[in-house]
Amino acid sequence: MSGIHDVLKQYLTDEVIKVIDITLKHNRWRKRECLNMIPSENVMSPLAEMVYLTDMGHRYAEGWPRKRYYQGLIYVDEMELYLQELMSKLFKVKYVDVRPISGTTANLSAYYAMAKYGDKAVVVPVQAGAHVSHTKFGGLGALGIQQIEMPFDMEEMNIDVDKAAKLIREVKPRFVTFGGSVFLFPHPVKELSEVAHEVGAYVLYDAAHVLGLIAGGKFQDPIREGADIVTSSTHKTFPGPQGGVILTNNEELFKRVKKVVFPIFVSNHHLHRLPATAIVALEMLHFGEAYAEQILRNAKTLAEALAAEGFKVLGEKHGYTKSHQVLIDVRELGGGAKAAKLLEDANVIVNKNLLPYDKPEMIKDPSGLRLGVQELTRWGLKEDDMKEVARFFRRVLIDKEDPAKVRKDVIEFRKNFTKIHYTFDVPLEEIREKLGLGALPLLE
Repeated sequence: MSGIHDVLKQYLTDEVIKVIDITLKHNRWRKRECLNMIPSENVMSPLAEMVYLTDMGHRYAEGWPRKRYYQGLIYVDEMELYLQELMSKLFKVKYVDVRPISGTTANLSAYYAMAKYGDKAVVVPVQAGAHVSHTKFGGLGALGIQQIEMPFDMEEMNIDVDKAAKLIREVKPRFVTFGGSVFLFPHPVKELSEVAHEVGAYVLYDAAHVLGLIAGGKFQDPIREGADIVTSSTHKTFPGPQGGVILTNNEELFKRVKKVVFPIFVSNHHLHRLPATAIVALEMLHFGEAYAEQILRNAKTLAEALAAEGFKVLGEKHGYTKSHQVLIDVRELGGGAKAAKLLEDANVIVNKNLLPYDKPEMIKDPSGLRLGVQELTRWGLKEDDMKEVARFFRRVLIDKEDPAKVRKDVIEFRKNFTKIHYTFDVPLEEIREKLGLGALPLLE
């Protein structure tokens, strides 16, 4: 870094150099020295990053393409319509709205379109995976919609179908939600969508965590299984920029949602993410099946390897996982907060998480760790590499090795994985030069 500092000092103030220095440190740490296993994160390809940094990031677009309240959006409109077309093709749906700037914004827009103040919604329990936006503490509460939790089967690690069906018939909610932020196995969408529709309820499926697996055809297909609307973020197993999307085949519902997204929850929708999301949609059309398949292999292998190393891995009855996630109970190893910090000290990045049998008030120090393999898979790790990752976990949490010692080995291991996979192999520097684009994102 000293050589870089010497160059920068010729042109910039110490204050500006500090900003660049912190950015460089972060990029090097997270992109070259860490094993990132946060299930809600991923990395874009260099090609997607290249088109992320464009003039669109400076512009404003309220309304629907070709029906805007601003001028100067000829190419923004063309890009947004093309992205809608790509997402429609990828997910086999008629209607797409890419204006939500997050999965939470997508959820709020759908809730507002489906229900009114005082209505009821049946959701997955918080401890069993509901995102905060599904709850009275988040989006439902903000809109005055009553939260009613579905029964959860601890042994099956999934929604209890019979008890949930009975509840839905008794409550007659305005809508039912599936999906979540802790998500080992496909939810019983088909069985319970039929029940929800019996009582006139909409079915919403929050695909934020599994959108890439759905795109690759390796998880469930919620629209075909009965969901009326799918909401999602675009930066987890779907490896795009941070943002949101809404998908549906229900024309009447979509018309209402469109009028809610803008002007109620979104004004300008962060236009620089549109080209990058389009590149990722194209990547998923070409490479999504292989990417999703490898994610599932890696997750299952990691779970089995962690169990073999002595960890308590949830979901054993059904093979531990059928998604990108793995859950481990670390109560006997000091709890989730302590375990996550020790692993971070070893450059293994995970997050503490409530397990289905935890009480909500345990959120600051829950029993579990929630692991995801989607980013490691993107960097090219495969099954044998997952076994090595499991050994890092054992060394830190069971063998009680000094995390600083393990960190050195993690950094050395990570040197084998510096290239993004499941993307187009193109000479980016040459392309940038010919197009007159700026420098590549800071790394070294």
